Amino acid sequence: MSEAKRSEHSSEPDLDGRRGRRRSKTMSRKEIARDLRRQRALGVVDPEIQEIIAEVEATRPRSRADCANGPRPCMFISCKHHLYLDVNPTTGSIKLNFPDREIWELEETCALDVADRGGITLEEVGSIMNLTRERIRQVETRGLLKLRAIADAEPGAPPPLLGPGDV
Repeated sequence: MSEAKRSEHSSEPDLDGRRGRRRSKTMSRKEIARDLRRQRALGVVDPEIQEIIAEVEATRPRSRADCANGPRPCMFISCKHHLYLDVNPTTGSIKLNFPDREIWELEETCALDVADRGGITLEEVGSIMNLTRERIRQVETRGLLKLRAIADAEPGAPPPLLGPGDV
């Protein structure tokens, strides 16, 4: 859907005064490495920032038990369960799910917190993940197909139960 059509469908103004949802932004690993090399060549990498990064890394939770009762919003965006960004394990690219918001502006920051709450609707998942309801439905269908294929490939697995539409 084009940006103009997306703006027509949303009724709430965005933080910038625009209507609609800002799409996620992906940065390639090469782009990030190039920027870091450029900063190092110019001597812009601040040793104080390096100390802060080391301190944060030392206090980072190592298990769910360490972070379950921790402060929210969670500041450890490098955690694989954090909703602020996603890292593609194949390419190393980083996708910012909420390019127009800061971490403390998010209602939910941890996928495990959402899972602990129990079942939620596709609309709620869409707002948490900055995706449309239809895209969430597509991802759900694809995941269920993968799980069904894995279950069918297992030797000695019981036959799948027939649903109402499978008769």
